[in-house]
Amino acid sequence: MKTITISTQFTIYNDINELPVAIQNISKHAVQIREKAYAPYSKFKVGAAVLLENGEIIVGANQENAAYPSGLCAERVAIFQAGSLCADVKIKALFLSAASELTTTSTPIPPCGACRQSIAEYELKQNEPIEIYFMGETGEIYKSSSIKDLLPLLFNKNLL
Repeated sequence: MKTITISTQFTIYNDINELPVAIQNISKHAVQIREKAYAPYSKFKVGAAVLLENGEIIVGANQENAAYPSGLCAERVAIFQAGSLCADVKIKALFLSAASELTTTSTPIPPCGACRQSIAEYELKQNEPIEIYFMGETGEIYKSSSIKDLLPLLFNKNLL
C-alpha cells in the first residue's frame, strides 16, 4: 500500500481593493454581468469574466432552464465563448462572483465540478495555468493559481 499527500494553496484577499488592478477590472465585469443572470429557479446569480492574454475580457452569466439540468453555469458560458471567439488566445484569469436573491452570500463560491473539468480542458490545451478568483456577493476573494488546486486529480485526454 502507498499513500500520497495532495495539497492545495489559495491566496485570500480581504476585498477587491487588494487585488491587482487588472483583476479588479475583471471583477467589476463579473459583478455587472452577474445581474444579467437568468436564475428564476435557484435565485442564485453567478457572473464570470475571463481575461485573455491580449487584454480582451469575455463575460458570462448563468442561464437556467425549467428542464433541469440543461442550463449552463456562468463559468462555462464565459470560457466556451472565449474558446469560440478567440480560440488561439490564452486565458490568463477567470473571476467569479455569486449572489443569492434570498440571502447575502459572503462566502467565496468556487466553480462546480463540471465547470472545474471544463476549465481544466482549457488550461491543459494552452499548457499554461489559469488564475481563478472567486467570491460571494461580499467578503473575501480566493485566488487559485491553477485549476489543479481545485481539481488536483483531474481527468484529461491522456487517460482515454
